Formats: sequence, C-alpha cells, structure tokens
Amino acid sequence: MITALTAITPITWGTTYLVTTEFLPPDRPLLSGAIRALPAGLLVLAFTRALPRGSWWWRSAILGTLNIGAFFALLFVAAYRLPGGVAATLGAVQPLLVAGIAFGLLRERPTGWRIGWGVAGTAGVAMMVLRGEATFDTLGVVAGLAGTAAMATGVVLTKRWGRPAGTSLLTFTGWQLTAGGLFLAPLALAIEGPPPALDLPAIGGYAWLGLVGTLLAYALWFQGVERLPVAAVSFLPLLSPVVATILGWLILSESLTFAQTAGLGLALLSIAAAQLPAGTVRAAMARKHLRHPV
Repeated sequence: MITALTAITPITWGTTYLVTTEFLPPDRPLLSGAIRALPAGLLVLAFTRALPRGSWWWRSAILGTLNIGAFFALLFVAAYRLPGGVAATLGAVQPLLVAGIAFGLLRERPTGWRIGWGVAGTAGVAMMVLRGEATFDTLGVVAGLAGTAAMATGVVLTKRWGRPAGTSLLTFTGWQLTAGGLFLAPLALAIEGPPPALDLPAIGGYAWLGLVGTLLAYALWFQGVERLPVAAVSFLPLLSPVVATILGWLILSESLTFAQTAGLGLALLSIAAAQLPAGTVRAAMARKHLRHPV
C-alpha cells in the first residue's frame, strides 16, 4: 500500500514535460520552479504554524535545496533545452546514483539484483523515449544529470536524518518546499527578471504542478522514503518517463513503436523487480528448485 501511494508522486511528475512545453511561459525554468514550490510551502506553514528548531533549520535548508530547489531548477532547464526523451533518460540513472550514495552515507551495500535492474530500467527508458533525431544540448545534459544527482542525494539524506519527533509529515514537507522556493525565488528574479503576465493555461499549469505535482506528491514521497528501503524507492521515478510517453501518445498523438513498447515494459518490470529484496527472490528460486529438481 505504501509503495502504491509513493508511486503516485512520480506519476504526477510524469506530467511535468507535457505541462511545461504546452502551457508554461518559455525560457523561465527558475520562475517555474519557484512558483511550483514557494506558494505551496508558505500555504503549509500558514496552516501548520510550525517552524524548524535547532539543527533542523540547516537540515531543512539542505533537504529543501536538494529535493526541491536545485532539483526543480535543473529539471526545468533540462525540460526546456532537451527533448523530453533525453531528459527522461538522464533521470533514469537515479537508482544507480542512489545505490552509490547510500553506500557512502548509509553503509547500505548495493546488491547485484538492484544494480542489474537499475541498468535494465535505464535501458528501458532509453528505448522508450529516445528518438533517432534527438539532440543533445550540453547545458541541458549537464543540468539533467546534476538534477538527478541532487534528488538522489536528497533521498538518501532524508532517509538518514528522518524527521523530528512529533513533527507531522505535512509540516516536514512544508519546511522543504519553503526552503526550496526561497532558494529559487531570488535566482529567478536576478537571472530571468520580473515575471511575465500569465494567461489562464499557464495559471492552470502552475496550479497543477504546485498543488498536485508538488504539495501532494512530496508529502507522499517523503512518507515513502521514510518507510520503504531507499534502494526500492529510487526505482519509482522511472514511472515518470513511462507516464510522459503514454501522455504523448494519448494527447499529443505521438507514435509508439514496437521498441518503445518493449522499453516501456522493461522499465515497468525493473520497477516491480526492484521492490523485491534479492534474498526473497533467491529463496523463491530455491523453493522452486526443490519442488522441481533438474
């Protein structure tokens, strides 16, 4: 049940590519990130009336910057400068990055089972979303990889630090959204200038990304990171390019080839397989061998 609820987060993130390209103002990645995070964070603070204490001021700032501020900025840069397929493929390496960072910070030794499925998941996403005419903008590629690394580090640190006793999940989410938004807002103003006038589609797009794709999504995400193995959680973002591909097929009338369909299946298989500990799989195979010896 927790896995299913946590999976809602990357499913909503999968709509980001469509909303960004179809509804939001062009060339405003920092503004888009700030509008997505800060209003939602301030709304939570106004509702909960709870602020961090002690070390949680700087911890919330770090987590908010990694999970939200830097991640949003780099995500939007990649989304604006790269085809959605290239950006999605860069994000698909997150399970492999989390495995390395978790080993360094949590002393969780990566298993061959999950490393193998991490490679398979990345290959599946690449098959699903890359096109022969895809272009590789250098800044976009760097932003995509850096954003994935920031999110991976944030996931591991969230697992390591947990949340303070007596603090609700909504409050914990609000701290990080506010920190991430405060990181982005001055950068957006300094680099991109004053916000442009927004039409109704843009307002609707930001409302969707802010309330559903951020506030609800991150509350569910942090709950999953808290209660599930970090290596298993790291595979769930592979659902984002799956959703983006399906939306492109359904809404934008994009074609879906046999290779793309096979890649979609491989990505889903890797997500499902990564939720099973390697020991569980070995035990099941051993029982099967005992029942049906060669």
